[in-house]
Amino acid sequence: MNKIVVMLTGAALMALAMNAGAAGDQSAAVGNAAAGQTKAATCAACHGADGNSVSPQFPKLAGQNADYIVRELQRFKSGERKNAIMSGMAAPLSEQDMLDVAAWFSSQTVKPGEADPNLVKTGEAIYRGGDAATGVPACLACHGPDGAGNGPMLIPALAGQHADYVVTQLQAFANASRKSPMMDPIAARLTPAQMQAVASYIQGLHYAPIQP
Repeated sequence: MNKIVVMLTGAALMALAMNAGAAGDQSAAVGNAAAGQTKAATCAACHGADGNSVSPQFPKLAGQNADYIVRELQRFKSGERKNAIMSGMAAPLSEQDMLDVAAWFSSQTVKPGEADPNLVKTGEAIYRGGDAATGVPACLACHGPDGAGNGPMLIPALAGQHADYVVTQLQAFANASRKSPMMDPIAARLTPAQMQAVASYIQGLHYAPIQP
């Protein structure tokens, strides 16, 4: 019965994700990775020249879904997503700039991290099976079994992401300082220990990027 509940919840979330993706601000224009490399020079200080940030407080962008990067830059620029640093960085970017920067980072290969062996079992259980007792669906229902996400649905890749950054975002979703109709209710049901465990598991996930 528990497995059925989790599967149904995951299916419902996937349907919501499809609607969110369809409603996203999509453009027929495409990004130029070479131009994006030059334009992303100012991003390197925090995110790394190839999108593999050194500091765990800044997210890795290498291998991230391009459409997702564009959408988040749009949100930073509009003020829908709040971040003092990123709002200023996104403000002068044109739509083509965003497409180019996204093309550059998405074409790079994310460098995977390592999961805490003491947290792997709990983290894997949540990522792959959720927690039926508290209504938490499996993360893989939207982000995929290998954490590659889903570009057309604007679902981010998670594999290899810094655990500290993942925890910070889960906390933001839980306290509604970052808005997401999908993630807010899920994060709010996770305990601090569960957040740490699943974030550590995500940090150790690997996936093979889709070559353009």
